[in-house]
Amino acid sequence: MGERQRLDKLLGNSGYGSRKEIRNLVKQRRVTVDGHVVNDPGIHVEPGVNRIRIDDIEAVYKKFIYIMMNKPGGVISATHDKRHETVIDLLPEEFSNFDVFPAGRLDIDTEGLVLLTNDGQLAHEILSPRKHIPKTYYVHVNGTVTDKDKKAFSEGIVLDDGYNCLPSELDIIKSSETSEVNLTIYEGKFHQVKRMFESLGKKVVYLKRISMGGLKLDPRLEPGQCREITDQELNALKNNC
Repeated sequence: MGERQRLDKLLGNSGYGSRKEIRNLVKQRRVTVDGHVVNDPGIHVEPGVNRIRIDDIEAVYKKFIYIMMNKPGGVISATHDKRHETVIDLLPEEFSNFDVFPAGRLDIDTEGLVLLTNDGQLAHEILSPRKHIPKTYYVHVNGTVTDKDKKAFSEGIVLDDGYNCLPSELDIIKSSETSEVNLTIYEGKFHQVKRMFESLGKKVVYLKRISMGGLKLDPRLEPGQCREITDQELNALKNNC
Protein backbone atom coordinates (compact mmCIF):
# COMPACT_ATOMS: atom_id res chain seq x y z
CA MET A 1 0.00 0.00 0.00
CA GLY A 2 1.06 3.57 -0.62
CA GLU A 3 0.03 6.88 0.87
CA ARG A 4 -3.13 8.49 -0.42
CA GLN A 5 -2.69 11.38 -2.82
CA ARG A 6 -4.63 13.50 -5.28
CA LEU A 7 -5.58 11.72 -8.49
CA ASP A 8 -4.27 14.51 -10.74
CA LYS A 9 -0.96 14.59 -8.88
CA LEU A 10 -0.55 10.82 -9.05
CA LEU A 11 -1.29 10.65 -12.77
CA GLY A 12 0.89 13.68 -13.48
CA ASN A 13 3.85 12.23 -11.58
CA SER A 14 3.37 8.97 -13.47
CA GLY A 15 3.72 10.70 -16.83
CA TYR A 16 0.11 10.86 -17.99
CA GLY A 17 0.07 14.60 -18.57
CA SER A 18 0.13 17.97 -16.87
CA ARG A 19 -2.40 18.83 -14.16
CA LYS A 20 -4.40 20.71 -16.81
CA GLU A 21 -4.33 17.75 -19.19
CA ILE A 22 -5.43 15.39 -16.41
CA ARG A 23 -8.34 17.71 -15.54
CA ASN A 24 -9.40 17.65 -19.19
CA LEU A 25 -9.30 13.84 -19.23
CA VAL A 26 -11.56 13.81 -16.17
CA LYS A 27 -13.89 16.39 -17.72
CA GLN A 28 -14.16 14.16 -20.80
CA ARG A 29 -15.18 11.26 -18.51
CA ARG A 30 -12.18 9.19 -19.65
CA VAL A 31 -10.88 8.36 -16.16
CA THR A 32 -12.30 5.72 -13.83
CA VAL A 33 -11.36 4.64 -10.31
CA ASP A 34 -12.41 1.14 -9.31
CA GLY A 35 -14.80 1.07 -12.25
CA HIS A 36 -16.52 4.38 -11.51
CA VAL A 37 -16.20 7.45 -13.73
CA VAL A 38 -14.38 10.24 -11.92
CA ASN A 39 -15.84 13.77 -11.79
CA ASP A 40 -13.25 15.38 -9.53
CA PRO A 41 -9.51 15.32 -10.45
CA GLY A 42 -8.68 16.20 -6.85
CA ILE A 43 -10.08 13.06 -5.23
CA HIS A 44 -7.62 11.10 -3.13
CA VAL A 45 -6.61 7.63 -4.23
CA GLU A 46 -4.18 5.04 -2.91
CA PRO A 47 -1.56 3.56 -5.27
CA GLY A 48 -1.67 -0.21 -5.35
CA VAL A 49 -5.17 -0.28 -3.85
CA ASN A 50 -7.40 1.76 -6.15
CA ARG A 51 -7.51 0.67 -9.81
CA ILE A 52 -7.21 3.69 -12.07
CA ARG A 53 -7.93 3.45 -15.78
CA ILE A 54 -7.70 5.95 -18.63
CA ASP A 55 -9.72 5.08 -21.73
CA ASP A 56 -10.15 1.61 -20.17
CA ILE A 57 -6.37 1.12 -20.03
CA GLU A 58 -4.99 0.60 -16.53
CA ALA A 59 -2.68 3.39 -15.39
CA VAL A 60 0.75 2.30 -14.18
CA TYR A 61 1.85 4.21 -11.10
CA LYS A 62 5.47 5.30 -10.84
CA LYS A 63 6.49 7.04 -7.64
CA PHE A 64 9.98 7.79 -8.96
CA ILE A 65 11.63 7.76 -12.35
CA TYR A 66 15.35 7.73 -13.14
CA ILE A 67 16.55 8.76 -16.60
CA MET A 68 20.12 8.50 -17.89
CA MET A 69 21.01 11.12 -20.50
CA ASN A 70 24.11 11.62 -22.61
CA LYS A 71 24.18 15.41 -22.47
CA PRO A 72 25.59 17.08 -25.59
CA GLY A 73 27.71 20.21 -25.55
CA GLY A 74 25.83 23.50 -25.73
CA VAL A 75 23.02 22.27 -23.48
CA ILE A 76 22.73 23.30 -19.84
CA SER A 77 21.90 21.10 -16.86
CA ALA A 78 18.78 22.95 -15.73
CA THR A 79 15.01 22.59 -15.87
CA HIS A 80 14.46 25.80 -17.85
CA ASP A 81 16.44 28.69 -19.28
CA LYS A 82 15.55 31.71 -21.41
CA ARG A 83 18.71 31.62 -23.54
CA HIS A 84 19.92 28.04 -23.79
CA GLU A 85 18.47 24.63 -24.53
CA THR A 86 18.20 22.52 -21.38
CA VAL A 87 18.38 18.79 -20.66
CA ILE A 88 14.61 18.91 -20.02
CA ASP A 89 14.05 20.28 -23.53
CA LEU A 90 15.77 17.17 -24.92
CA LEU A 91 13.43 14.68 -23.25
CA PRO A 92 11.33 12.64 -25.70
CA GLU A 93 7.55 12.73 -25.44
CA GLU A 94 7.38 9.58 -23.31
CA PHE A 95 9.18 11.44 -20.50
CA SER A 96 7.93 14.96 -21.14
CA ASN A 97 5.19 14.91 -18.49
CA PHE A 98 7.39 13.75 -15.61
CA ASP A 99 8.41 16.51 -13.21
CA VAL A 100 12.13 15.64 -13.24
CA PHE A 101 15.27 17.65 -12.64
CA PRO A 102 19.01 17.01 -13.13
CA ALA A 103 20.72 15.47 -10.09
CA GLY A 104 23.90 17.49 -10.44
CA ARG A 105 25.22 19.74 -13.15
CA LEU A 106 27.67 19.64 -16.03
CA ASP A 107 29.19 22.75 -17.60
CA ILE A 108 27.50 23.84 -20.84
CA ASP A 109 30.47 22.63 -22.92
CA THR A 110 30.81 19.32 -21.02
CA GLU A 111 29.20 16.19 -22.41
CA GLY A 112 28.13 12.94 -20.85
CA LEU A 113 26.20 11.39 -18.03
CA VAL A 114 23.37 13.33 -16.40
CA LEU A 115 20.78 11.68 -14.16
CA LEU A 116 17.27 13.14 -14.37
CA THR A 117 14.85 12.15 -11.62
CA ASN A 118 11.97 13.24 -9.39
CA ASP A 119 13.54 11.45 -6.39
CA GLY A 120 14.69 14.36 -4.27
CA GLN A 121 16.16 12.19 -1.54
CA LEU A 122 18.43 10.27 -3.91
CA ALA A 123 19.50 13.50 -5.59
CA HIS A 124 20.41 14.90 -2.18
CA GLU A 125 22.50 11.81 -1.42
CA ILE A 126 24.33 12.10 -4.75
CA LEU A 127 25.06 15.80 -4.32
CA SER A 128 25.95 15.75 -0.62
CA PRO A 129 29.60 16.90 -0.18
CA ARG A 130 29.91 14.49 2.75
CA LYS A 131 29.27 11.44 0.55
CA HIS A 132 32.29 11.87 -1.76
CA ILE A 133 30.50 10.12 -4.65
CA PRO A 134 33.10 9.21 -7.32
CA LYS A 135 32.66 10.83 -10.73
CA THR A 136 34.79 9.74 -13.67
CA TYR A 137 35.52 11.92 -16.70
CA TYR A 138 37.08 11.19 -20.07
CA VAL A 139 39.32 14.15 -20.83
CA HIS A 140 41.35 15.53 -23.75
CA VAL A 141 44.17 17.73 -22.51
CA ASN A 142 46.46 20.08 -24.43
CA GLY A 143 49.90 19.03 -23.24
CA THR A 144 51.71 15.83 -22.40
CA VAL A 145 50.30 14.22 -19.25
CA THR A 146 52.98 12.34 -17.32
CA ASP A 147 53.39 10.04 -14.34
CA LYS A 148 54.44 13.15 -12.41
CA ASP A 149 50.98 14.61 -13.06
CA LYS A 150 49.43 11.31 -12.02
CA LYS A 151 51.26 11.53 -8.70
CA ALA A 152 50.14 15.14 -8.20
CA PHE A 153 46.49 14.16 -8.67
CA SER A 154 46.85 11.25 -6.24
CA GLU A 155 48.25 13.60 -3.59
CA GLY A 156 45.56 16.28 -4.07
CA ILE A 157 45.73 19.19 -6.53
CA VAL A 158 45.71 22.73 -5.13
CA LEU A 159 43.42 25.03 -7.14
CA ASP A 160 44.05 28.68 -8.04
CA ASP A 161 42.07 29.89 -5.02
CA GLY A 162 44.15 27.78 -2.64
CA TYR A 163 41.59 25.01 -2.22
CA ASN A 164 43.24 21.61 -1.71
CA CYS A 165 41.28 18.99 -3.65
CA LEU A 166 40.77 15.49 -2.34
CA PRO A 167 43.14 12.89 -3.82
CA SER A 168 41.92 11.76 -7.25
CA GLU A 169 42.74 8.97 -9.68
CA LEU A 170 44.29 9.77 -13.05
CA ASP A 171 44.48 7.01 -15.66
CA ILE A 172 46.61 7.97 -18.67
CA ILE A 173 45.18 6.53 -21.89
CA LYS A 174 47.39 8.44 -24.32
CA SER A 175 50.29 10.78 -23.54
CA SER A 176 51.19 13.19 -26.37
CA GLU A 177 50.70 16.80 -27.45
CA THR A 178 47.01 16.18 -26.89
CA SER A 179 46.68 13.63 -24.10
CA GLU A 180 43.69 11.43 -23.31
CA VAL A 181 42.95 10.46 -19.72
CA ASN A 182 40.25 9.22 -17.39
CA LEU A 183 40.00 11.19 -14.16
CA THR A 184 38.00 10.16 -11.09
CA ILE A 185 37.25 12.86 -8.53
CA TYR A 186 35.31 12.69 -5.26
CA GLU A 187 33.87 16.17 -5.01
CA GLY A 188 32.34 18.72 -7.35
CA LYS A 189 33.85 22.18 -7.10
CA PHE A 190 33.12 24.81 -9.76
CA HIS A 191 34.91 23.89 -13.02
CA GLN A 192 36.99 21.51 -10.92
CA VAL A 193 38.44 19.22 -13.60
CA LYS A 194 39.46 22.16 -15.80
CA ARG A 195 40.99 24.02 -12.88
CA MET A 196 42.90 20.94 -11.68
CA PHE A 197 44.66 20.62 -15.02
CA GLU A 198 45.20 24.38 -15.26
CA SER A 199 47.07 24.22 -11.95
CA LEU A 200 49.55 21.92 -13.73
CA GLY A 201 49.87 24.23 -16.72
CA LYS A 202 47.61 22.21 -19.02
CA LYS A 203 44.28 23.02 -20.68
CA VAL A 204 41.21 20.78 -20.98
CA VAL A 205 39.86 20.85 -24.53
CA TYR A 206 37.21 18.13 -24.24
CA LEU A 207 35.38 16.79 -21.19
CA LYS A 208 32.84 14.01 -20.87
CA ARG A 209 31.45 12.44 -17.69
CA ILE A 210 31.30 8.67 -18.10
CA SER A 211 30.23 7.53 -14.64
CA MET A 212 28.78 8.74 -11.36
CA GLY A 213 28.90 6.44 -8.37
CA GLY A 214 27.98 2.99 -9.62
CA LEU A 215 26.10 4.35 -12.65
CA LYS A 216 27.98 4.19 -15.96
CA LEU A 217 26.97 6.02 -19.12
CA ASP A 218 25.49 3.64 -21.68
CA PRO A 219 27.92 3.85 -24.65
CA ARG A 220 25.01 3.19 -27.01
CA LEU A 221 23.41 6.54 -26.15
CA GLU A 222 24.23 9.19 -28.72
CA PRO A 223 24.54 12.80 -27.50
CA GLY A 224 21.06 14.01 -26.59
CA GLN A 225 19.62 10.53 -26.20
CA CYS A 226 18.31 9.09 -22.93
CA ARG A 227 16.65 6.05 -21.38
CA GLU A 228 15.34 4.87 -18.03
CA ILE A 229 17.99 3.15 -15.97
CA THR A 230 17.52 -0.49 -15.00
CA ASP A 231 16.85 -1.76 -11.48
CA GLN A 232 20.39 -3.15 -11.46
CA GLU A 233 21.83 0.26 -12.39
CA LEU A 234 19.69 1.97 -9.74
CA ASN A 235 20.91 -0.44 -7.08
CA ALA A 236 24.53 0.12 -8.13
CA LEU A 237 24.01 3.88 -7.84
CA LYS A 238 22.33 3.65 -4.44
CA ASN A 239 25.08 1.39 -3.12
CA ASN A 240 27.54 4.26 -3.62
CA CYS A 241 25.40 6.80 -1.79
